[in-house]
Amino acid sequence: MLSLIQVLTSGIAIGCVYGLVALSFVLIYKATETVSFMQGELLMVGAFAAVALNTGAGWPLWLAAVVAVAGLALLGAVLERFALRRAIGQPHLVAVLLTFGLGMMLRGGVTSVPAASHDIYRLPFADSVLQIGALALSLSHVLVIVATVLLAGVLAIFFRYTRAGLALRACSENARVAALMGVPVASMHTLAWALGAALAAVAGLLLAPITFIHLNMGLIALKAFPAAVLGGLTSLPGALVGGVFLGVAESLAGLVLPEGVKDVVPYVLLMLALLLFPDGMAAGWRRRR
Repeated sequence: MLSLIQVLTSGIAIGCVYGLVALSFVLIYKATETVSFMQGELLMVGAFAAVALNTGAGWPLWLAAVVAVAGLALLGAVLERFALRRAIGQPHLVAVLLTFGLGMMLRGGVTSVPAASHDIYRLPFADSVLQIGALALSLSHVLVIVATVLLAGVLAIFFRYTRAGLALRACSENARVAALMGVPVASMHTLAWALGAALAAVAGLLLAPITFIHLNMGLIALKAFPAAVLGGLTSLPGALVGGVFLGVAESLAGLVLPEGVKDVVPYVLLMLALLLFPDGMAAGWRRRR
C-alpha cells in the first residue's frame, strides 16, 4: 500500500507537469486557433534560463525563477508580434511549420552553448523527503502538486475576474464579435502567447527536480499534447485533468507492466479517446450533462 501511494504521488506530480504544458497548448489554441509545436523548447529554455541566473549570475533561486518565467513570457510576446502574427488567416499548416521552425531555432540556440548541451543541471530546491509515519514522499513531488493547484487557482481568478482575462475569454469564443465589442484582439493574441510561454517555463521549473535540466527535457511536450487532445483542445480544466490522468496511468503502468511499456501508454489512451470521444473527453462530458 505504501508503494502504491508513492507511485500515485509520483504519477500525480508528473501529471501536473503534463497538465501545465497541456494548458499552454490549449490556451494558445483557444485564443488563436494555432497549435504550437514549440512549447517543449520554451519549457527547456525557461529551465536553462533559471539555471544560468542562479548558478551563473549567482541570483537567489526564487528571483532567478521569477525572472526566467517573466523572460519567457516576454519572449512569447515578441515571437507573436514579429513572426507568429503573420500566420493568422493562413492555412493551419503554415502556423504548425512556423512554430516547429521557431522551436528548432530555440533548441539550436541552446545547443550552441557548450555548457548547456554537454551537462545535466539541477535546481537546488525540494531535495528532502517528507516523512509521514512509515510513508516517505519526495518533497519535490509534493511541491509540484501544491504549486500546480495554486497556479490553477490563480488562472481561474484571472480568467473570471480580470478585464484582461475576460477579454481573452471573449476572443477565444468569437474573435470577430469580441472585436466589434471593442476588445483589442491583436493584443489578446499577444497575451495568449505570452501566457503560454510562461506556463511552459513554469512547467520546466517544476520538472527540474524530477528529471533534472538537460537539452532533451522538452520532449515531455510530446506526452503533454495527448493530454490537451483528451480535453478537446478547448477546455483548460480538461487539459489539466487529462495531464494528471495520463501521469497516473503512466506511473501505474510502470508498476505493473514490463519496463518501457509505460512510455506507450499516453498514446494508446489518446487513440482510444479519439475513437470514443472525437471532440475530446470534455466535450463528451458536456453532452452527457
